[in-house]
This record gives sequence, structure tokens and C-alpha cells, in this order.
Amino acid sequence: MSVITLNVNGAVHQVDVDPATPLLYILRNDIGLRGPRFGCGLGQCGACSVIIDGALVRSCQLPAAAATGAITTLEGLSQNGTLHPLQQAWIDEQVPQCGYCQNGQIMTAKALLDRNPSPTDAEIREGMQGALCRCMTYYRIHAAIKRVVAGQATGLAHEAVGTAAAAQEASV
Repeated sequence: MSVITLNVNGAVHQVDVDPATPLLYILRNDIGLRGPRFGCGLGQCGACSVIIDGALVRSCQLPAAAATGAITTLEGLSQNGTLHPLQQAWIDEQVPQCGYCQNGQIMTAKALLDRNPSPTDAEIREGMQGALCRCMTYYRIHAAIKRVVAGQATGLAHEAVGTAAAAQEASV
């Protein structure tokens, strides 16, 4: 066991774990975050995605000891009670069905838009390839990303969103 220091969503966490433990397990079990999820365990589906220093990372495959830098999870996207535009677009377009993949979808979209704030349809399809959705809501996901690109999704305060925000957070 080793004490590892992680910077997650702007907060510093020290955890005493085996350094080889996948970051996903620490985020969920030790820190208590529910955004990143265990999907395939092979880094292929994207459900466990987080952003580390601007790069999209599959947390199920990354040993905790290698998780240096600022880690952003789905929970870290909203700021001061205001949803991130992607989160709002997901609500506006009614993207989630079962909701299991939404962490990977939103985090992949965030990384895509951080790299390219005005992607074409083809660039969106290419950029989202690694995030799998069992319910096949790809058209709604695409529409939500286009809504953000067009500036039609602005974050709303959690209180103003009411049940829609509760539904979004429940899918986390």
C-alpha cells in the first residue's frame, strides 16, 4: 500500500491504496464519485472516461500511481451549481435512455470540443467513436453536441432545472 495524492475536480485527495489499483476504483470506492463507471474493464467502451490535464483517459486501465495531473470527472463539469453546456444539451435533447454510458459520452464530447470547438458532423462522428451506447442514442448525442457548438445550450442553475437535473444526476 502507498499513499497517493490525486487532484480530482479541484480537490486534493490522499488515498492509501496499492499503486496498481485502477483509478476508476479509487474514484468510485474511495472518493465516492459515481460519474465514471465500470463498463468493459478493457478501456474500449468509454464508460469510465475522465479527463486528465485535457486528455481523455480510460480510468479502468490507468493505475492510480500514474494518475498525475488534474483529473476532471463528470461531477467536476458543473461549476457553482451551474450545469456545463454539455450537461444542459444532454437534458435538452433528452439523450439518456438507460444512462449507463452517459459519463463516457459527455466526457468524450467535452474532450472533443476542447480540442475542436467547431467540429463538422464527420469530426463529431469520428471524435465520438470510442464511446459506446447500448441504447443507440447516437443521433441524440450528435444533436446535443451540435447544440453546444451552435451556442444553444447554456448551463442553468441546478435549482432552475428541477426534475431534469435530478434525472441527469440520477443517470450518473
